[in-house]
Amino acid sequence: MTQVFEQSIQINATAAIVERCITDLGLMHRWLNPALRCEPIGEVWSTEIGSQSSFIIQVPVVKPTLKSVVVERQPGLVVWEFQGFFQGRDRWECQPVAKGTCLLNRFEFVIPNPIVSWGFNNFAASWTKQDMQAQLRRLKRVAEEVQIGQ
Repeated sequence: MTQVFEQSIQINATAAIVERCITDLGLMHRWLNPALRCEPIGEVWSTEIGSQSSFIIQVPVVKPTLKSVVVERQPGLVVWEFQGFFQGRDRWECQPVAKGTCLLNRFEFVIPNPIVSWGFNNFAASWTKQDMQAQLRRLKRVAEEVQIGQ
């Protein structure tokens, strides 16, 4: 069964700056959950279509990893498709509004393993939603700091 977690936040920064916070790996690591690390697969980080990366959960010993590939890319839009214990897409869309940008994050996924699915739904789903909200708040703070510094 496909699950969808969708959240948005109003950011007082231009869509170009918000997009930069998503596409610049250094800025991304300022707002990602500290337990999550993103690394390029290959030598260079990119968000162009076909670019691959690993999102690694920093849990001792296990370090679950989602391998992802950029499957959709336009100005203000990056969509990663991933395979691993989750299968699905993570969509980041910057929508310019009167006073900045509305950033929409849509996490759409299935968990093929029924045991992992049961564990996620009973123990981690609410934490994941809260973490997505916290990430958006951190991204907002980073983007607004970059905007002020311009």
